[in-house]
Amino acid sequence: MSASNLSSKPVFFTYPGQGETLSNGFHYSQAVRIENRIEISGQGGWNPATGIIPSSIPEEVEQAFSNVELALQAASPDPNKKITWRQVYSARSFHTPASLTEEGLAATAAALKRFCGPDHRPLLTAVGTPQLALPGMNIEIAVVALVDLNN
Repeated sequence: MSASNLSSKPVFFTYPGQGETLSNGFHYSQAVRIENRIEISGQGGWNPATGIIPSSIPEEVEQAFSNVELALQAASPDPNKKITWRQVYSARSFHTPASLTEEGLAATAAALKRFCGPDHRPLLTAVGTPQLALPGMNIEIAVVALVDLNN
């Protein structure tokens, strides 16, 4: 798909499982694409099939990063083209006191490096908050990505 075929109007997307459950329950979308820009709603560390949030902070962080990629892929203009953290240029992470610890921040930094690769460093704003939307949720990540349609 070429850039000229992309709509300048917002097109909204949601991934199956927990993405659809949250979308239907709270009336919002997991991702939006406008031309070659994708922005996603905050992704928690829920299991995308069951909605269960791990009790381990490092596991929850890892799953939140994976869910970001699920939301990005849902909005891909080409289902055969994988959209990953390598296309993310800006990220916001929200942390409860349970994840705003040395362990939680180290897990977040390690996941960011692993998902982005050692040479890609997107903008990051990390915010502490008393609680997040769902019970047991300790981290939420929202990102903005640009899709290069020529590669």
